[in-house]
Amino acid sequence: MKERENQQAVKHRARMENIAVVLHNPKYAGNIGAAARSAKNMGVRDLIVVCPEPPDMEDVRRMATHLAADVVERIRYCGSLEEALSGFQFIAGTTSRAGGMRGPLIGPRELAGRLVDLSANNRIALLFGPEDIGLTNEELRLCHAFVSVPTAKEFKSINLSHAVMILCYEVFTASAAVTEGFTPRLADSSELEGMYRQLREMFVRIDYIRPENPEYWMSHVRRFFSRLMLYSKEVQIIRGICRQIDWYTSNKKA
Repeated sequence: MKERENQQAVKHRARMENIAVVLHNPKYAGNIGAAARSAKNMGVRDLIVVCPEPPDMEDVRRMATHLAADVVERIRYCGSLEEALSGFQFIAGTTSRAGGMRGPLIGPRELAGRLVDLSANNRIALLFGPEDIGLTNEELRLCHAFVSVPTAKEFKSINLSHAVMILCYEVFTASAAVTEGFTPRLADSSELEGMYRQLREMFVRIDYIRPENPEYWMSHVRRFFSRLMLYSKEVQIIRGICRQIDWYTSNKKA
């Protein structure tokens, strides 16, 4: 598209205010506070927590200490992961397990390098799963990148707040460098999920994917579009094509 071809490169730094940490169903309230302190240490002040019930705020504040009290006070609590991620144009999910639909995996430093350019015009979520099981395949489908923190062989995972610190540190370090590039506003999570639902329904209707397990086949479609990094206008075009195919197939049967 001409819009992509005509973008001018500009020199800029990462915009830390466009980056947020999202904790999905953390098991311990103290880890929320520790994550808040880790994030603030590296210049990230937005923390979103997905949890069915409010956490013990005394534990949260104790682990955050007074240094991150402002981050704790502005924490946004959500009832679902979809709600928490709505409004973000780029989502990086963390995982300690490889294989299946969890990849390709990149390291925190490579991710941080990508985010410098993206953060100029897009809101970015760094997504962390529960301490014991991490993010499921279904939850990772909402992500545009999969990040794994390298560890020694005897350790397969690390403490939640440590993981938050590592990713935020790499972003903070990358933000100190001036880079040249330009990535305009991408489609956000809610726009993309609406498109994926429409594509899934269309693919099942025209027998392109099996109706028994459509999300498995849609994982490949999600990967494809994640690499393209669609703009909002491009999502509208794809959804318009789906509507036209739906109209055509319905009228043809009639």
